[in-house]
Amino acid sequence: MNGAGLRVLKSGALLALIAVIGVALLSGVHELTRETIAAQEKRAELKKLSMVLPFEAYDNDIHADLISLSEPGFFGHPEPVQVYRARKNGEPVAVIMRMVAPDGYNGDIRLLVGIYRDGTLSGVMVVAHRETPGLGDPIDHRRSDWIHGFRGRSLSDPPPAGWAVRKDGGVFDQFTGATITPRAVVEAVQRVLDYHAANRDELYRHPDES
Repeated sequence: MNGAGLRVLKSGALLALIAVIGVALLSGVHELTRETIAAQEKRAELKKLSMVLPFEAYDNDIHADLISLSEPGFFGHPEPVQVYRARKNGEPVAVIMRMVAPDGYNGDIRLLVGIYRDGTLSGVMVVAHRETPGLGDPIDHRRSDWIHGFRGRSLSDPPPAGWAVRKDGGVFDQFTGATITPRAVVEAVQRVLDYHAANRDELYRHPDES
């Protein structure tokens, strides 16, 4: 092999070595930061959860007491519903359900719905949506207080006929020029309450129970 060929081989080997070192460094950085990133994500999630259920209401690790429901026929969406179970001194207190209202004006509206064990709403929060700015976006707590109107409500307050926007004969306000968006949220929250009422024992069953 002539000198040019050797130089090519050396250059190729050097590039391969640099690539291996680069991959090793990236893997090392990933391992070092994985726990930090996970902790940051957990804190961000807890902050959202605290907006529908206060921290002082429970003392368990709500992230560890988590179940998933696959009920597309009931909730109207193929995505599983994540359920955080809150307990205090080992006793069930509330659940927070992460679910989707599938019939927003511009598609899915993602919600956190907190429900105390007695069936009273502790809070509702929209965590993601694509509704039209200035029309449908008052569902976002950063835009208006509308979403806070669910706090303290239950299946008996209002009675079943009241679980609708005013245009449909219910008690919940719609928005000027936008009825579909609030209607989707109201219907989704009522579905969660209905599910909670029908499946309360199963929802709160402790992981150690058979």
